Amino acid sequence: MSEPRSKAQHRRRRSRTALAVGVPLALTAAGTFTYGADLGILGSSVQQASAAAPAWAADTADGFASVNSLGQNGTYGGRGGQIVTVTTQAELEKYATATQPYVIVVAGTINMNPVGKEIKVQSDKTIVGRGTAGHIVGGGFFLGQGVHNVIIRNLTIRDAYQGIWNDKDHDFDAVQMDGAHHVWIDHNDLRHMADGLIDVRKDSTNVTVSWNRLSDNNKTFGIGWTENVKTDITIHHNWIRETEQRNPSTDNAAHAHLYNNFLEDAPGTAIKSAYGNYSRGGTKMVLENSLFQGVNNPVIKDSGAAIVQRGNSFSGTSGRNESGGSAFDPKTYYPYTLDKATDLPAVLKAGAGPRASIGTTAAATKAAAATTLTVAQDGSGQYRTVQAAVNAVPANNPSRVVIAVKPGTYRELVKVPSNKPHVTIQGTGGSRKDTTIVYNNASGTPKPGGGTYGTGGSATVAVEADDFQARNLTISNDFDEKANQSLNGHQAVALRTAADKVFLDGIIVSGDQDTLLLDTASKDRLGRVYVSNSYVIGNVDFIFGRATAVVDKSVITLKKRWDGTSAGYVTAPSTAANRKGILIANSTVNGDVSAGSFYLGRPWHAGGDASLDPQTTVRNTSLSNAIRSTPWTDMSGFSWKDDRFAEYKNSGAGAGSANSNRPHLSDAQAADQEVADWLAGWTPSAS
Repeated sequence: MSEPRSKAQHRRRRSRTALAVGVPLALTAAGTFTYGADLGILGSSVQQASAAAPAWAADTADGFASVNSLGQNGTYGGRGGQIVTVTTQAELEKYATATQPYVIVVAGTINMNPVGKEIKVQSDKTIVGRGTAGHIVGGGFFLGQGVHNVIIRNLTIRDAYQGIWNDKDHDFDAVQMDGAHHVWIDHNDLRHMADGLIDVRKDSTNVTVSWNRLSDNNKTFGIGWTENVKTDITIHHNWIRETEQRNPSTDNAAHAHLYNNFLEDAPGTAIKSAYGNYSRGGTKMVLENSLFQGVNNPVIKDSGAAIVQRGNSFSGTSGRNESGGSAFDPKTYYPYTLDKATDLPAVLKAGAGPRASIGTTAAATKAAAATTLTVAQDGSGQYRTVQAAVNAVPANNPSRVVIAVKPGTYRELVKVPSNKPHVTIQGTGGSRKDTTIVYNNASGTPKPGGGTYGTGGSATVAVEADDFQARNLTISNDFDEKANQSLNGHQAVALRTAADKVFLDGIIVSGDQDTLLLDTASKDRLGRVYVSNSYVIGNVDFIFGRATAVVDKSVITLKKRWDGTSAGYVTAPSTAANRKGILIANSTVNGDVSAGSFYLGRPWHAGGDASLDPQTTVRNTSLSNAIRSTPWTDMSGFSWKDDRFAEYKNSGAGAGSANSNRPHLSDAQAADQEVADWLAGWTPSAS
C-alpha cells in the first residue's frame, strides 16, 4: 500500500493546542563534572573523580566542519561544558542562548510556542536528543552571524507546516544559519516544515550535514543566498525522500562535497521531485557514490557552475543529469571513506536518523535494551510475531516496554490486554508504510467456535491497556466487501482502543467501514486518545466510539465504497453525557471521492441508549469539496441537532458559513474546546 500524502496536509494554530510535552530525565555526569549539591545539575569539579563521559559527548564532526579555519579548530560543540537535560521550551531556550558552553540533552517532545519559533542558538553548544525521544515540534533553530562550534544531533524536528505547499509567507525552518561557521548537523529526522528543512545562508561555512533523514517537504536544503563564493560544506550519508526541490540547491559554494546520499522519489505519492542535486552560480561540487532513485532531473548545474561526478548510481530517473568543469579534491581537506552507491538503501535505512545510543548514558542504554522486545519475520529478532512479543510482556509491568517491529507485513491479530500497560508498538523502518499489521475479519465473519466476531471483535489490533503507544507503522483491515456480499455485517475494524492515555503518533490506520474504534473500558470510565501526525483512511463511520479522542495534525482520507460509489460519514461518536467526544483539529480531510458526498458525522446512540450525548467538533481543519454543505446527519432515529456537533474556523472548498444546519462555535466556545481541554491534564510524550 502506498502511503497517502497531501500537499496541504494540515495547519497549526498559535493556541493552547501547542502542548508542553516531555518527561524529566536524571542529568548525566560527564568528564570532570559532578552533580551540584543543591539543584541536581552538573557543576565544575576540578581534579575530582566522576563518572566517565558518555562516548557520544566526545564525538566531533568530520568533513568541512572538522577543518581548522576562522579561528576554530574543528567542531566539538559544548564539550567541556555542563551536561543539562531539558524537557520544556523555556529550559531549552535558557541553555541554547547562553554564552557559556553546554551539552543540552532534549529528553522528550517540546512543542514550540508560537508555532514557527526558531531558538537563537549561541556558540559552543551541543543540542542532542536523548535516544529517539527528543522531538522539537512546530519550530527549530537559528544560528546567526558569527555563531560557531554548534552540534545539532539526534533530534526529530518536525511539523511547522502551515497547510500551503510552496509557502512564501512562513519562513519556518528546522535549522537555519545566517553567517555561522563550524556547524555539524548529524543523525536527525527533519520533516514537514513550512519552509526549508535546512538553510545554510549568507556565507555560512565549515558545515557538515551527515546521517540525517530529510523527508515530506517542499524545500529540503538550500545553500547560498550570497554573491560571495565562500561556503565550504560536506553533505554525506543523508536519506532524502519525498521532497520536491532543493535536494540540495547549492549556490555560490566554494567547495561542496556530496557523497553517499540516497535521494528517493517513491512512486504513487503526491510529492514529486522537481530536481535532485543542483550546482548554481559559482559552485564547485564533487558528487560521489550517491544513489538517485525515481528522481526527476537528478543532477543539474548552471553554466558557470562545476560538477565532478564519480561512482553515482541512477535508477528510474529522468530528465537532466549533468556534469562538467573542474572542482577540487576533498581529500586535501579531510579523510573520508566511501560506501558503494548500491548499498545505500540498506545502509541508510538502518543508520540514518536518531539513534538510541546517542544522548544516553551506558546505563540508560542498557536499561532501554532490557525493556525492548524485537519482532522480525525472518527470525533475526526475539519473536516472529507481534502477539508473541505482547505475550512476553510480564503482567502488570511497572514501566515502558517497547516492541520494535522490523519492516514487513504481519498478517495476524494482536491484542494488548488490560493487565499489560505501558506498551509501545513501534515500526523500525524508514516509513510508517514499511511495517504493516493486517488482518481481514469483519463483524459477520464466523468465529471458529461458533457465532461471529461482531464489530469490536473484528479489530486487527485491539488495545485494552492504559498508556499504550503506537508509532511508525500501518494497522489495516483488508476485509474484501465486494467478495463477501453474502456476509451479514461488513464493519471491519483496523484498530480498537478501550483504554486511557493512548497515544497514536505517526501511524496509518486503514480500512473501509469502522476503521478506527476509539472506545473506553466501560461507559463510566474515561478513555483519552491522542492521534497525532497520522493518516486515517475509510468511508463509513470510520472514526467512531465513546472515547475522549483528539485527531490532531493528521490527514483523514475519504475512500470510495466497494462498488465505486462515493458516500460516507467521517465520525460516529457515542459519547457519554458530561464527557468530551471526538475533536478533529489542525488537520486535513480529503480523498479521491465525489464532491459533496461525505458527512462529517452522525450521532451513534449505541444500543439505542438515549442517555448518550454524542459530540464531534471539527476545527482549524482543511476540508475538501467532498464534504457536504450540510455536514451532519441523523442516525437510527436520533437527530444530530439533539447532540453536540460543531465547527470552528475550517478552511478549504468543503468549509461553509454558519447556518441552522451548520453550527459554528463562537470564539468563547472555541476557547473551551482546545486540544488541552480534551486531554484534561494528560501530556502525551513519545516513549
